[in-house]
Amino acid sequence: MTNWEPILAAVTEALSGDKDSGRQQLTACWETTSDDDQAQRCVIAHYLADLQDDLAYEVAWDERALAAHPYVSDADLTPVGIADAAALAPSLHLNLGDGYLRQERFEDAERQLHLGLARVHTLADDGYGQLIRSGLDRLAERLSAGTAANPALGR
Repeated sequence: MTNWEPILAAVTEALSGDKDSGRQQLTACWETTSDDDQAQRCVIAHYLADLQDDLAYEVAWDERALAAHPYVSDADLTPVGIADAAALAPSLHLNLGDGYLRQERFEDAERQLHLGLARVHTLADDGYGQLIRSGLDRLAERLSAGTAANPALGR
């Protein structure tokens, strides 16, 4: 059975406000997690992305999280309280789209926005679902404003 305790402890540390310690602990988890454990890879990368000071590293971690996601099942995430692995996808697309937008990679950001919107049906009608839906809405607004301000960089 997969041991999630160190990962959950590192996430708790990061969410409590100690970004550096959380990043160090999650990095250690990444280094000791098997390449075959895509669920852990997905979760670790998802949280590591948010702890980066450099946008390029943030995007790289978001890309890793999204790359691992297709190999994650519901049963893989049950130990961490996630009942539906598919419901993680909109958040992964949102985060990556946001990173791409901040890198002014408008086409890539738009692609992630559309992929995230195509999967909002997987989200429950709860606080988390509303948070991700509103994040996707804000990304769409920011993307529209960004491409309007820089038409040569857009489509």
